[in-house]
Amino acid sequence: MEKDLTLVIMAAGMGSRFGGLKQIEPVGPNGEFIIDYSIYDAVRAGFNKVVFIIKEENFDIFKETIGKRVEKQIKVEYAFQRQTDIPAGYDPGDRTKPWGTSHAILSAKNNVKGDFIVLNADDFYGRDSFAKAAEFFKEDHPGEYAIIGYQIKNTLTENGSVKRGVCKAENGYLTSLIESSVENKDGHIIASPLDGRDPFEIDPDDPVSMNMFCFRDDIFKYLEDHLVEFFEKNKADLSKCEYLIPDTVFNMMSEGLIKVPVIPTTAKWQGITYKEDKERLVNDIQELINQGEYPQSLWN
Repeated sequence: MEKDLTLVIMAAGMGSRFGGLKQIEPVGPNGEFIIDYSIYDAVRAGFNKVVFIIKEENFDIFKETIGKRVEKQIKVEYAFQRQTDIPAGYDPGDRTKPWGTSHAILSAKNNVKGDFIVLNADDFYGRDSFAKAAEFFKEDHPGEYAIIGYQIKNTLTENGSVKRGVCKAENGYLTSLIESSVENKDGHIIASPLDGRDPFEIDPDDPVSMNMFCFRDDIFKYLEDHLVEFFEKNKADLSKCEYLIPDTVFNMMSEGLIKVPVIPTTAKWQGITYKEDKERLVNDIQELINQGEYPQSLWN
């Protein structure tokens, strides 16, 4: 049986700075959401299945507002990221925040067979990024995952700082990914590492991660095998720790299990990090429609 090429969309988190479920904020001329454009671009690139990772309590609203209007275009499944899906013997206390992106992906282990990309629900990634991901999977890359690398200049907002993973690579392969708060200050792009290291300036063309990773389904066993290790490491304080994709990727790299090429894309990121970003996003999408990149109505 031919394996699926799957789009896994992480939609269990709430947009803390914007407020509410960003992924159901209309941005298209006919009420389309950011997530609709991601699915549309993925289908054009050859993906034939989408798995939404959501909170179980959001199932009805997701199915009604998103699922039912895309299920004619692509196979649709849902996975629930639950607070309670943790190893036995650990007490999370009154924690309400999800356990992180690696934990989110693990919740989809029964829904994914074969190659898949993972991305955020509330980021507009652009057509080229999906085409590059599909191209990577069509080629033979044994022992490799991949990260889609955006030029930092294509991922900024004029309304404040954004969280980005600044990529360092050698011969096209990822060597480090520094999670940072990035902002354009007086014509200089400054990255302030979230781990407290000194800020540094980055070139406008330097690659950053927007959490678009190309994975194989063998990652699920690794995630499952190391979940207990994560909880044991953080058992003294389980209130804020997160099981994160970049950490998993670098652990696998350090163990010699994978290599990770950074695949450059010319796509321009769009998103609603701040409320003020919405007007620009709506206008930019309309401009892409005017240029023929998208139809006026995606699904009609």
